Amino acid sequence: MSRDEKAKAKAEQAKGKAKEALGRLVGNERRTAEGRIDQAKGDARQAKEKAKDAMKD
Repeated sequence: MSRDEKAKAKAEQAKGKAKEALGRLVGNERRTAEGRIDQAKGDARQAKEKAKDAMKD
């Protein structure tokens, strides 16, 4: 996995966790859902990069 893509995936996951926590804290269900979506995007990006690495080997 390239470092740049790995960093983007981790950043997206962290952003999602922060949004979700903030949403729960203030009782905003929409923000909580957006946080979960951002985490899922980060997970998908990470899975894509791992698959690319597996194909190289």
